[in-house]
Amino acid sequence: MTVSYALLGLLEESDRHGYDLKHSYDRRFGAAKPVRFGQIYRILAQLVRDGRIQIVAVEPGAGPDRKRYAITPEGVAELDTWLGEPEEPQPDLQPVLFTKIVLALASGRPADEFLDAQRARHLDAMRELTTARRSAATSHDALLADFRLFHLEADLRWIDHTAARLAELAREVRDGGAVEGA
Repeated sequence: MTVSYALLGLLEESDRHGYDLKHSYDRRFGAAKPVRFGQIYRILAQLVRDGRIQIVAVEPGAGPDRKRYAITPEGVAELDTWLGEPEEPQPDLQPVLFTKIVLALASGRPADEFLDAQRARHLDAMRELTTARRSAATSHDALLADFRLFHLEADLRWIDHTAARLAELAREVRDGGAVEGA
């Protein structure tokens, strides 16, 4: 699902061909979540079908005709909604958060506000887990709560680290350079 939103965010920057989208995606997000060309084109077809993007031009090429895609107002609204929703804290969440932060910075949205909302969601989850751990009936339940708490703590350190580096990351995103984790 994250790839769909990444493509919407890239199309919000400018209209693009599928080939260009794949390379832009790889440059910004490929290290965290690689995708194949076929996957890009399947997602583009689904986004067109769902009215999130549209084909704005069909140009002849050496092989098949090249379609140029643009985001629709519905796509912008869906991207706004997704960017504004904190993710459920879970192990291996950083690639999703990283994608949201890069897309927010690329589009001029308030990445710091997204990080603040995510931090608040993580702290809520930590309070719930701490309560569950205190009332755990078995060592198994307590260890499971500890496992989740330690992962949330790591996520919070990453969120704070990213917040401290937002200006630097914003410059890299604006310059179109490779962004390989915050």
